[in-house]
Amino acid sequence: MDIVSPDLEAYAAMNTRDVEPIFEELRKETYAKCHNPDMQVGKVEGTFLRLLVSISAARRVLEIGTFTGYSALMMASALPEDGVLITLEHDEKHARVAQRYFDKIDFGKKIKMVHGEAQKTIEGIEGPIDMAFIDADKTSYDHYYEKVMNILRPGGVIAFDNMLWKGEVLDPKGEDAKAIDALNRKLARDLRVDNALLTIRDGVMLVVKKRSTNARP
Repeated sequence: MDIVSPDLEAYAAMNTRDVEPIFEELRKETYAKCHNPDMQVGKVEGTFLRLLVSISAARRVLEIGTFTGYSALMMASALPEDGVLITLEHDEKHARVAQRYFDKIDFGKKIKMVHGEAQKTIEGIEGPIDMAFIDADKTSYDHYYEKVMNILRPGGVIAFDNMLWKGEVLDPKGEDAKAIDALNRKLARDLRVDNALLTIRDGVMLVVKKRSTNARP
């Protein structure tokens, strides 16, 4: 299922500000050499993440799931000079591609990659962080959410990717679809946050941690 028609996707991309040439270079390499290249966020979603960093005035960002580095580079490009983005990646091939691109451009120096299974490496991440982007194994999304909430500052932002799972959330049968559907429903009633589920690409859930609440989900 196409959440947004290909023609509208193309129209949105055409009317989103152009990005630095390195992003097109990375997109082409990813689609030419990597399995499942559609895991890479595109120009529109990447720019959306860049804007989130900018409008939230984030200085410390956590990304769970680097893939080949497009989203990390996008977010790092909006960080201040002393900002840092920590990105967690378990796949060595993807990590090598990403690091090569991080090393090609100045704002890539703001990125620190941590290798290993995210369920383990996230334990070593210290807060506070200002923003998180979660785009990794879907059945662990809820686990990552709770870990991030523990270190996210009040007023901080979380963005989750693939939260419509190609429409399968309407009738979830597979484990990934079931996990995403359960988390969507949890976030909609979690009194610790405000949220909106957006139909950007495969669905982006935007969450903002409330500045003062003792509520539990």
